[in-house]
Amino acid sequence: MRVMAAVMLDALGRVLLAQRPAGKHLAGMWEFPGGKLEPGETPMAALARELREEVGVTFLRGEPLIRVPIHYPERELLLDAWQTDQWEGEPQSLEGQALQWLLPEQIDPAILAPADRVIVQALRLPPRYAITPADARPEQRGFWFERIGQSIERSRQLVQLRLPLWPRERVRELAAGLLPLARRHGSQLLLRGDIEGARELGIGVQLKGRQLATLSERPLPLSHLVGASCHAAADLARAEQLAVDFATLSPVAAPRSRVQAVPLGWASFRSMAEAAALPIYALGGMAPSHVAQARDNSGQGVAGIREFWP
Repeated sequence: MRVMAAVMLDALGRVLLAQRPAGKHLAGMWEFPGGKLEPGETPMAALARELREEVGVTFLRGEPLIRVPIHYPERELLLDAWQTDQWEGEPQSLEGQALQWLLPEQIDPAILAPADRVIVQALRLPPRYAITPADARPEQRGFWFERIGQSIERSRQLVQLRLPLWPRERVRELAAGLLPLARRHGSQLLLRGDIEGARELGIGVQLKGRQLATLSERPLPLSHLVGASCHAAADLARAEQLAVDFATLSPVAAPRSRVQAVPLGWASFRSMAEAAALPIYALGGMAPSHVAQARDNSGQGVAGIREFWP
C-alpha cells in the first residue's frame, strides 16, 4: 500500500502537523497530512484529494522529498512524502484532528509517528555533507579551524570531522572551538566514530561501518545527529535497526583515492536508497555538482571529501 504525505511549508518555514485521532493506529502521535493512494491515482492527484478532504486547501504543486518503506507484521506500506509551499486556502481541521505549525528544528521527534521522524530528518538535512580529508595533519590545526569556519559561514550545514592522524583529544578541542560558530549559523558538526566525545560536546557522530555490528541501540539521544557509514544493503538494514538519522552509501563512483574500489553505480544506489527507511547521501567520487543526480536517484544529496574543500 502506498500512502502519500504532504510536507506543507508556510512563508515562515513552518510545517503543518496533524494529530492521529483516538481509535486509530498510533493514536495521539503527530504526522504529516495525507492518506492512501487510490488505484489509478497519480501522486499529485492523491495529494490534492487528501489535502482537500483533511484540511480544506487546494494543492497546486509539489516535489518528492523522500520515500519511507514501513514494515508491519500484517502488511507493507510505502510512505511517499512530497514537499510543497504551493496551495490555496487556509488549512483547517475537517476530520476533528488537532493541527499545529512548527519549524522543523522545533519538532521533537518523540511526538511523531516513527515513519514521520524520517521525513523530518530529510527536511532538516542539507543536500551537501562535507567530510574533512583523512590526510589532514595535527600541526595544521589553525589552517583547518579557519577553513572549516569559513565553510560554516558560507552556510555549510553539515560537517564531519574525520581526522584519523589527530589524537582524539585534539579533534574534540577543534570541535569545541568551532561549536559556537556552528550554532550561530545553524550548522551541525559530527565526530567520526567518537561516541563519547560527541556525547560530552553535545554534537553528532558518524558511526564507522564496523561500529554498526557492535552497538545494540542508538548511541545518542534523538536530539543529536547519528549518521552511519554504509557500503551494502545489510549495512543500511543494521543502521535502520539502530534508528540512525541518515547514512552515507559508498562508493557510488570510483574515488580518486581508492582506485581499486568497485563502484556501486547509480542504479544500485537508487535501489538501496529506495529500500531504506532513512535519508541516504551518495559518497565516493562525488562533488557538490552531483546533488541533482543524487536527488534524481532517491538520495538526500551528496557527501564528499576532496571536491568539497576547493
